[in-house]
Amino acid sequence: MTLEPTSYHRHRFPAEIISHAVWLYHAFSLSLRDVELILAERGIVVTHESIRHWCLKFGADFARRLRRRRPQPGDTWHLDEVFIRIRGVLHYLWRAVDQHGVVLDILVQDRRNGAAAKRFFKHLLHGLQYKPRRLVTDGLRSYGVAQRAILPDVRHRTSRYLNNRAENSHRPTRRERQMQRFKSASQAQRFLSAHAMIYGHFRPRRHLMAAAGYRRVRAKALRTWRQDQAA
Repeated sequence: MTLEPTSYHRHRFPAEIISHAVWLYHAFSLSLRDVELILAERGIVVTHESIRHWCLKFGADFARRLRRRRPQPGDTWHLDEVFIRIRGVLHYLWRAVDQHGVVLDILVQDRRNGAAAKRFFKHLLHGLQYKPRRLVTDGLRSYGVAQRAILPDVRHRTSRYLNNRAENSHRPTRRERQMQRFKSASQAQRFLSAHAMIYGHFRPRRHLMAAAGYRRVRAKALRTWRQDQAA
């Protein structure tokens, strides 16, 4: 990799290296030490702690740029929540995906009651400026409370078996949760929001595409990533 003058204030590594490290960590099932080793093989000596800092500092900005380019989501939204522990304290990671499996939004909260569900709905709608035609959730009653209060005209379907898209979307987060050891809910929110957007950007629904179509989508995703980093 050809070194260039850094474009990030008070960072000695070029922006190209920083964005590549963030891409490696978020796009693949790699640990911070794995990314450190890959960069070392290319003659770039950087510690895994520096890579952690880059992911936290720049990941959110990279994700915001990708979010602005995201097309309008599907009209069926699947919502789910899983628990995570932050410094030993139980929290809940709320997640929404559309019928194509595209992550719409996530929110880390310390409750999963009706008030928490309403907060998640408002957070989701504020970020998207769209409304779905149908919601699909599990049997948690808090979703019904929020739906009746905020989206009363939207059809709400409760089904444990129809909500696999949202449940499967949590899988990459479970790996990150163990590796990252979050220090606070705000740190978890910042990191996981970035991870969901960057990871999903490079994970189109491959099983629904022919090989040629998948290659075109993949090339476009890589081109978009390079353009955003050069901007």
